[in-house]
Amino acid sequence: MTFQNTLYYGDNLDILRDRDYFPNACVDLIYLDPPFNSNRSYNVLFKDESGLDSEAQITAFDDTWHWGYAAEETYRDLVTDAPERVSTAIEALRRLIGSNQMMAYLVMMAARLVELHRVLKPTGSLYLHCDPTASHYLKVVLDAVFGPEHFLNEIIWQRTTAKGLAFTRFANNHDVILSYTKSNRWVWNQQYSEYDPEYIERFYKYVEPETGRRYALDNLVNPNRDRPNLTYEFLGVTRVWRWTKERMQAAYDEGRIVQTKPGNVPRLKRYLDEQEGVPVSDIWTDIPPIGAQAAERLGYPTQKPLALLERIIQASSNPGDVVLDPFAGCGTAIAAAQSLGRHWIGIDITHLSVSLLKYRLESMFGLLPKRDYVVIGEPVTLASARQLAQDDPYQFQFWALSLVQARPLGGQEGSRTGKRGADRGIDGVITFLDGSIDSTRRVIIQVKSGRVQPGFIRDLAGTVQREKAAIGVFITLEPPTREMTAEAASAGFYESTNWGRFPRLQILTIQDLLDGKTIQMPQPYGTFREARRVASPPGPQTLEMFPDESD
Repeated sequence: MTFQNTLYYGDNLDILRDRDYFPNACVDLIYLDPPFNSNRSYNVLFKDESGLDSEAQITAFDDTWHWGYAAEETYRDLVTDAPERVSTAIEALRRLIGSNQMMAYLVMMAARLVELHRVLKPTGSLYLHCDPTASHYLKVVLDAVFGPEHFLNEIIWQRTTAKGLAFTRFANNHDVILSYTKSNRWVWNQQYSEYDPEYIERFYKYVEPETGRRYALDNLVNPNRDRPNLTYEFLGVTRVWRWTKERMQAAYDEGRIVQTKPGNVPRLKRYLDEQEGVPVSDIWTDIPPIGAQAAERLGYPTQKPLALLERIIQASSNPGDVVLDPFAGCGTAIAAAQSLGRHWIGIDITHLSVSLLKYRLESMFGLLPKRDYVVIGEPVTLASARQLAQDDPYQFQFWALSLVQARPLGGQEGSRTGKRGADRGIDGVITFLDGSIDSTRRVIIQVKSGRVQPGFIRDLAGTVQREKAAIGVFITLEPPTREMTAEAASAGFYESTNWGRFPRLQILTIQDLLDGKTIQMPQPYGTFREARRVASPPGPQTLEMFPDESD
């Protein structure tokens, strides 16, 4: 089958279970950083939850997880249908910790890990990013799904320096990354970090005057003294050497063997610039978190550094392999995979995250949907847009704003719901420059999915005036009335210093946007903070794959 880089919008469990999307053994590397609110106390996380109706409003992909109908149903599916070792582990965990947020989290994760194990190739690896609040429970679940014999590493990533506010315990400053393999043979590329400057000064203290190259002097004596074929005299010294006499002579002729003075044991020059560095261990302190002014910072609350994902992807995959992130968020794993020449799949349940990911791919690599990758799950027809509005009004709003590349107000990346009231009639904003470099103006946007009336346009006009905005845009699922169109036309025009004039109030239907119509406005200044531009490695964006159809 032909594989393309793909973004999916939707519940990753449903998407992973679709064999047309994910046949068996089709992915080389999986990285997942599932949402979990670890900033709440342990007492809250382990408090029994009896309100079953909460699941109707709050799904398992929000900032917190809740025990409700969905968790109970998934638990029963795992107990009855999952592999025996998984069902046994899940039953034991529920008896241990009860029906609470923590157990809901573990149940939802177990169901997804079963599917992720299925889609992983025999030579593949999985990295699960979490924190100490749940890492020990997740390790039990991973042991049940992958087998304890396939545990690879528990990586400790120091994500921040210790805070001085921990008065009753040691400060929390690390995340946990659990790594498992599918089988006993897996892709592995050893990673190295740079030597510490003090180590270099201490061990690579010699410098060649003619080249400036640093080097250390290494031992050439063989630790095995019972090697008659390697026992000979060299530069007046007889020893059991590591190398044959011919190899020793060749190295000496190349200037790689030195004798500091006659009679001393010859030693080997080991150049610093020929060393790969220090093998990376399972404690990572050399990758700092994303600082407030970092070039790669996008404002996403749980964004991870590119360097962190690049290390994982380089260690456990090769160019051309397929990397899957089922909780894609702002797309750091996707961006790292693209920059390293891997194919990728991202899944997220919020249109806000999918939109941000698309902007990131465009700003970093110049990639566009439909041309360079596929987006599945977003509405492409008016009927599917209506269905989204009916199923989830907030996601409809986020998706509609993404069609005009507007920044939502009242929504947070990773959250399935928005906030109303505080935004004072503004759903989204686009900023542009007009006049001097410091003169920024705004386009404010309202989105409606229900019945519309002329009063909505009058309200938008008042909001534009109150907010001193340049342009107001009304996006509607339903066609506007004649009175609404007249009301918008009566608002006149915005006269731009640099760009000409534009209708002050504009009405765009969802069908207009699906047909390619856009807001009439000056060139936008920037919706989301843009990622730095990166050159993608050359290579095709499709991959011929022949998955193993066995479980």
